[in-house]
Amino acid sequence: MAEPDGSLLLKGYGVLPGAYDELVDASGAPRSHALVATEMLDGLTPEGFQRCQSLAELSLVQQGVTFSVYSDQRGTEKVMPVCLVPRVMGAAEWSRVERGIVQRLAALELFLADVYGEQRTLREGVVPGEMVEKSKSFVPRLRGITPAGGVRIHIAGVDLIRDPAGTLRVLEDNLRTPSGVSYVLENRQVTKRVFQHAVEGGVRRVDDYPSQLAEALRSVSPEGVDPEESTVVVLTPGPFNSAYFEHSFLARSMGLELVEASDLVVDGDDVFVRTTMGPRRVHVIYRRTDDAYIDPEFFRPDSLLGVPGLMRAWAKGRVALANAPGNGVADDKAIYPFVPDLIRFFLSEDPILEQVPTFVCARRDDRMYVVEHLDELVVKAVDEAGGYGMLMGPQATQAERDKFRELVLAEPRKYIAQHRVELSTCPTWVPERKRLEPRRVDLRPFALASRAVGTIPSRWVLPGGLTRVALREGSYVVNSSQGGGSKDTWVTVNS
Repeated sequence: MAEPDGSLLLKGYGVLPGAYDELVDASGAPRSHALVATEMLDGLTPEGFQRCQSLAELSLVQQGVTFSVYSDQRGTEKVMPVCLVPRVMGAAEWSRVERGIVQRLAALELFLADVYGEQRTLREGVVPGEMVEKSKSFVPRLRGITPAGGVRIHIAGVDLIRDPAGTLRVLEDNLRTPSGVSYVLENRQVTKRVFQHAVEGGVRRVDDYPSQLAEALRSVSPEGVDPEESTVVVLTPGPFNSAYFEHSFLARSMGLELVEASDLVVDGDDVFVRTTMGPRRVHVIYRRTDDAYIDPEFFRPDSLLGVPGLMRAWAKGRVALANAPGNGVADDKAIYPFVPDLIRFFLSEDPILEQVPTFVCARRDDRMYVVEHLDELVVKAVDEAGGYGMLMGPQATQAERDKFRELVLAEPRKYIAQHRVELSTCPTWVPERKRLEPRRVDLRPFALASRAVGTIPSRWVLPGGLTRVALREGSYVVNSSQGGGSKDTWVTVNS
């Protein structure tokens, strides 16, 4: 009997010109660190892989792994698309990424403490004062407040992209209510169900994230409270939120109560959850409700999703909120260009991870360059997310570029711009063609922080993270709300 052809699926796979492919090199040969994945595919025919893919999709449907897109008239609830071909990172490269993320978050944590404290970075010109003071996420009333446990960034998602030279670069930071980790865990479970032995031994595990998160949350319990005895809850805006699946998934995985605002009440300076046994004091709240809605006494008075008095209890140190209110000023895209300077200022170190060179439209010279080169640039509104408020200049129409020119000139502080980076690709299953084709990807690793010892919290980084993939041919937009999907991300045990 003839030996199975291990290259059936990758046979004829063509890398995208000018892009770095995560699994194969320019000649189509598997990269050394990716053999753990390409060997998993050995001998599979397109028909065999399609059966595996169908099983994975059925599993996600049965598990209710969904997200919401309210603008889609065909229905809001969508099953998260997944491709079973994983993205693989070698142990040595991941070690560098991990150190870079920890370094970056240490600087951003110190920046937040400074912005809501002495503001040395503004006085000494490390960050222009205008960038902070005009940020929609800066809350001056929070100055002077030190959160319980000394942590502001409890959960972070740092988006990375790889350029054509193979260099991983930070694209943006997510320090408010970063989402997507549930898909990391579900993707791994689906992979293990379909390819039972593929990830045993050679790939680092991710299933300990819920226990790591629960431990990190308990560690920031208010002073005088035994973390092992503290009450921790997950606060959700409710089932109509786009990430509700994740809220319920994480609460269930951690063995914590999932609560809505109506389940909580503030009495004096303490927060209580209503139970059948009477009110019970809450010490830590993992909140997935945006700042503007968490407390109608402090933020929006018309909010029905908030808990009156919650900010008062937090300011008194009687409850920890993860993540801390006001964090958005540090992941404002207008602050992003200055993060390398913040790393040097606070840590006296050079950044481990590079960024994407960025034009700050608030600067006159940068602004003039941007409006004259819109056909070459990606322009982003600093207070938008999810791929919205963005101009992909090389793909835009002249009318779209003209509109953005007016927007940038009218409100320059609101925009930054970058030359488009040719994102890396990964082989991705295209069902209508029954073959693998290159599709662009990014990566969102997740990091957790525990109670600070001194000025800097200790951090743990989930190995790998969420690989998002632009499923549409030619697309650069990986967001699930705009047609993207996801992949399992493997970090090898050995280089």
